[in-house]
Amino acid sequence: MDKVDSVMETSKEGMRTLWLSLGILGLTTIIQAVVVAMSGSVALLGDTIHNAADALTAVPLGIAFVLGRRAANRRYTYGYGRAEDLAGIAIVLTIAASSALAAYEALDRLLNPRDVTHLWAVAAAAVAGFIGNEWVARYRIRTGRKIGSAALVADGLHARTDGFTSLAVLLGAGGAALGWRAADPIVGLFITAAILMVLRDAAREVYRRLMDSVDPALVDTAETALRAVEGVRDVGQVRMRWIGHALRAEADIVVDPDLTVVQAHALAVAAEHTLIHAVPRLTAATVHTDHTTGGGDPHAALAHHAG
Repeated sequence: MDKVDSVMETSKEGMRTLWLSLGILGLTTIIQAVVVAMSGSVALLGDTIHNAADALTAVPLGIAFVLGRRAANRRYTYGYGRAEDLAGIAIVLTIAASSALAAYEALDRLLNPRDVTHLWAVAAAAVAGFIGNEWVARYRIRTGRKIGSAALVADGLHARTDGFTSLAVLLGAGGAALGWRAADPIVGLFITAAILMVLRDAAREVYRRLMDSVDPALVDTAETALRAVEGVRDVGQVRMRWIGHALRAEADIVVDPDLTVVQAHALAVAAEHTLIHAVPRLTAATVHTDHTTGGGDPHAALAHHAG
């Protein structure tokens, strides 16, 4: 029950993070949009587009967190935690679309140059964009790592890059102040390139989650914990996968052949409890028992079980 309550609490924490992020980035986007209309800065326009896209990614994540609270049923026997992985795909597609739009606007301005006005306002909006994005990035990444949400971490990385690209807008404003018209669209292209870098990182993170990738250190922790259980002769294959922001595991252990079925079952239950307490975010584990053969070689038993 404690683990179930913990999962529910992480969903609430994720939702709280999303709503705060949406509010901060929404305000930043409005401020920057007003300055874009005043100044005609395409670099600031690119930054505004990304801030708006980053704010809107709270929508699929919010839906995923709500779905993740639904109980498992006979059709979705593992529950709805995978909705977060779908949200991660939506976020990656949003980043890609926003970077394409920013690139188009920057190239159009290079081909059809025009002066940027209200440079002081552009600079102020750039600083506001950096502060808002960096705050949101730290909050999302910290919460995402705490609750084990790859989608929220990817969203935080996106926000962090948007923050640094906001500072790049200052370079465009400085170049424009010196009379270099191309400075603003060139910075817009630089912003697009930076967002593409974040797109690569976010896509890799989401891909790994879709492919059931876990940190090898978690597997090491699980194996060490199992070997410490009294009565476990050896540890075989350990499998883990993320379902939403909770981990599930399967493990093979070797026990003494003289144990009764009841004793072997009790040892498996003890190993399961040890796993759940040793591995962060692990909410369920299935432990398979095998016994040593006549020669007493636990490795032979594991090889036989694997076969």
